[in-house]
Amino acid sequence: MKHTALRVLVCGASGRMGRAVRAEIENSSAFAFAGGVDSRAGSGTVSPAAFGELLAAADVVVDFSAPGAACSYAAACARARKPFVTGTTGFSAAQLSALKAAGRKTPVFFSPNMSPAVNLTFALAALAARRLEGFDIHISEAHHAAKLDAPSGTALRYADHIARATGGRRPPITSVRAGDIVGDHAVLYAGPHERVEISHMAHSRAVFAAGALKAAAWLAGRKPGFYDYFDLLDLKGPEITR
Repeated sequence: MKHTALRVLVCGASGRMGRAVRAEIENSSAFAFAGGVDSRAGSGTVSPAAFGELLAAADVVVDFSAPGAACSYAAACARARKPFVTGTTGFSAAQLSALKAAGRKTPVFFSPNMSPAVNLTFALAALAARRLEGFDIHISEAHHAAKLDAPSGTALRYADHIARATGGRRPPITSVRAGDIVGDHAVLYAGPHERVEISHMAHSRAVFAAGALKAAAWLAGRKPGFYDYFDLLDLKGPEITR
């Protein structure tokens, strides 16, 4: 049986993550670059106005743009019934609702962090919060100086899972924006006489790019719905999500 590469349209293709996704595509026989859109000029990148034309020839969209743009791209994918993967962060509640609405017509995959390992630590963080009663919990995160949103979407996702595990108590978050840090996250559990820390450090944006393409391959052919890495990694058991 002849193997057919998955044709990927990249949104935010001139940005840090967009360039990383394109590099991963170029180094893989499983994917093909179907074009890139970005409001900023760049090699192999066109204006977002051309998104609809490029979408017609794509199998899936991978988005690392901005919240408003991502919602527009998701809506277009819903109309065209094309799968949409986004790792964009900083969505408002209304914008997240718009993404979920797109998921009623086409498969939508949303994760503020596309590292499979980070998503596993979300589950571990919730389990630890549930079991370590009486421990103080604090989240810290550090990213490069140009990152706009703070706290990071990943830090907020840790807080969401911990809050669900502890009856709504959200831990404080400390954010640092400095240098060219790719992404460091840590959850501290401090109790009497001991402490526990769950941490993840990204060495390269390649881990997020590879994770986004892993999500794209998994999403292709799925039924409409709003998915995340807990679906892909089968982490929605009662011990984790209740």
